[in-house]
Amino acid sequence: MVFINEEGKFNENSYLIDGLIFRLPKQLSVYVVENGGERLMIDTGVAVSARKVVNKLKELDIFPTHSHWDHTQGYTKLRKYMPDFEVYAAESALENLRNPERLNDIFEYNVDPIEDAAPLKEGDIINLQGLELEVINLFGHTQDSIGLIDWTNNTIFTGDAFASKIDRNTHQPILMPPNFDEHELLKTIEKVKNLKDELDSICLNHFGVWKGDDCHELIESAEELHFTTKDAIIKWYQENPSAKYIAEKYHETFIPDSTVHTKENIMGFELVMEWVINGLKTSGFV
Repeated sequence: MVFINEEGKFNENSYLIDGLIFRLPKQLSVYVVENGGERLMIDTGVAVSARKVVNKLKELDIFPTHSHWDHTQGYTKLRKYMPDFEVYAAESALENLRNPERLNDIFEYNVDPIEDAAPLKEGDIINLQGLELEVINLFGHTQDSIGLIDWTNNTIFTGDAFASKIDRNTHQPILMPPNFDEHELLKTIEKVKNLKDELDSICLNHFGVWKGDDCHELIESAEELHFTTKDAIIKWYQENPSAKYIAEKYHETFIPDSTVHTKENIMGFELVMEWVINGLKTSGFV
């Protein structure tokens, strides 16, 4: 039973860095995969944490995604520190990256356009000096979510596409606007389930690395957890559409022991529930 949520190297080639979303620790992962002096950063994090991410890259001696704001906003600032890095993204994400206005309006965060991303599609291989990372489509949370599989270390990086299990006592729904698609999510869950016996670890953006039995249990429970939480949120919305009411009910029912979202400090979780409610609406569930 292994859950890794401390910054640093967690297998022969991979590092976890805390992206400090909302300036809070251990809620947003930035991963770096390194081999033979060549490095790939998976997601950029948010703008306010860019300097912290760069400092951690230097500390670890490794200084050299989908299109929701919390994975792309740090791009502009990171480019100032690392002007020569190349950008890769799912081919279906390129339009949102070039024209982020719609997502900016929905999430009320400002993300600058990214014009020069090279497209990736399922089956493509990113080769880091002989370490191969296989691209896999993991749609559902968005329609431009991709993952990477490192078969050398039997590790999959899933972004937000699979689960948002921040720690053992905190799970957040991944049902988000504007393009959540439940049919595609179930295909993604099934796709990862079919890989389960070949995987030793799963790396989540929200947050950390789950290994061994924890990895397999997370994969096996993903579908049931999605439906259980979604159905409960719809029921509570029908009782009272307030994000505060739904956040309190969710906390009481699913995450009463969470130290990330506590009963005394529920306001941050209310924002998450506002996005989830918007996702229910845009997906036609309410």
